Amino acid sequence: MKILVTGYTGQLGFDVVHEGLKMGIDMTGIGSNQLNITNEEAVYSYVKKLNPDAIIHCAAYTGVDKAEDDKSNCWNINVEGTKYLAKVAREINAKFLYISTDYVFDGTGVTPFLETDAVSPIGHYGLTKHKGEEVVQSLLDKWFIVRISWVFGINGNNFIKTMLKLAESRNELNVVGDQYGSPTYTSDLALLLLEMIKTEKYGIYHASNEGFCNWAEFAQEIFYLSEKNVKVNAITSEDYPTRAVRPKNSRMSKQKLVESGFSLLPKWQDALQRYLEELKLEVK
Repeated sequence: MKILVTGYTGQLGFDVVHEGLKMGIDMTGIGSNQLNITNEEAVYSYVKKLNPDAIIHCAAYTGVDKAEDDKSNCWNINVEGTKYLAKVAREINAKFLYISTDYVFDGTGVTPFLETDAVSPIGHYGLTKHKGEEVVQSLLDKWFIVRISWVFGINGNNFIKTMLKLAESRNELNVVGDQYGSPTYTSDLALLLLEMIKTEKYGIYHASNEGFCNWAEFAQEIFYLSEKNVKVNAITSEDYPTRAVRPKNSRMSKQKLVESGFSLLPKWQDALQRYLEELKLEVK
């Protein structure tokens, strides 16, 4: 099987390629330097030449705050870029796995969102990812949509790296404590995506490490496991205003994964422990 992975320079794309290579799969990872996905002609030419059996589309404009002021660029990458890739995937009869987000929901309530729940994004980033979902469903038959949340991986920046950096100079931090979700280790997620793409169990899925927490609880666990003496004060979203509104409820049900016979990911605390070990190896 030959798989093309977009967004190779990001956290998830990087791990999907490397986990696939470990399995002996023919993997090709590309970043924006190799292919501008907003250029339809370039996309068509590149993908036709490579002729993959499947495309795992991890590339996205993910700057949630920046997206509010850079709307056309965000739209071009997340909607138009997805459309161009989906169109050529249809032509070469390749499976297509689109990475989406918890931001397609409005973030209200406390109940985990089901895969079948109505979407209602509250910001431009979430809107463009939802429109990307619609493009995939309208153009293709062989599609997977996988909504993910709170990702962290070895390649690139994330909340964990930020907290560890702050711990070098601070012994007390204020962290938002009223936004709930599931931290997700891209190495664990990559294995699931590769398991999924080999099947024909198409549809919408939610995928994250098991268990829920808020950002303050996540920070506390980071400092506890890394043996950093930092006090975490939980504050409200209102105390930490951002350009884009963040969903307070990013809990997602994994019902479809279970029904389709896929393995649930390990608990987020277990994933965090393994990630911190991976970070230590990187430093050495």
